[in-house]
Amino acid sequence: MKYILIFLLLLPLYADTYPSFSKNELTKIKEEHPISYNRILDYTDYLQSCKKNSQQIQLNKINFYLNRLLPQYDDIINKELDSWATPKEFLTVGYGDCEDYAIIKYYSLIKLGFDEKKLFITIVKENFRGGEHMVLCYFKTKNTAPLVLDNLSFKILSLQKRKDLTAQYFINSTGIYKMKANFTLYKIALFSAKFKTLQKKVKNNH
Repeated sequence: MKYILIFLLLLPLYADTYPSFSKNELTKIKEEHPISYNRILDYTDYLQSCKKNSQQIQLNKINFYLNRLLPQYDDIINKELDSWATPKEFLTVGYGDCEDYAIIKYYSLIKLGFDEKKLFITIVKENFRGGEHMVLCYFKTKNTAPLVLDNLSFKILSLQKRKDLTAQYFINSTGIYKMKANFTLYKIALFSAKFKTLQKKVKNNH
């Protein structure tokens, strides 16, 4: 019982410190990938500077900052389609697909103190172009449309105003959800296999 309580107390601390790089990791990255090393330091400093801002400003700053990293499709980066990179992998490589942007924004906002239960990696349908896309949604308040952080847009709008997108699935550590017309979520699965694999990679690379 004692160890369970210790684990539960450390769990929020673990979430708030990721992504972080050890001294050994940074030394190795600096030797092998100097540009990646500078990128990681810049990201770390930027997140620290955001702590003094309000949550609304933090949302805008994180979305803008991370959108400046260049997009690249998964099959070009690692020859694997629909691969979910951890934030540390994304920062080291310097390129990412839409899901990688959503994931690093998710972890960055948690590190800044956002409630994880209000953040969802979201699979959306692109109404005008067809196909699927992935964004990060933030439910600031209940029964209101979430705000959308999209790697294809520097402007954060509510999902209600994003007529080009139709939300299909909302995913975080608590499960997979769909959304009703009144913007309330209902659970359709206990977990996402992709998200669970991501969590394992995060734990192993912490």
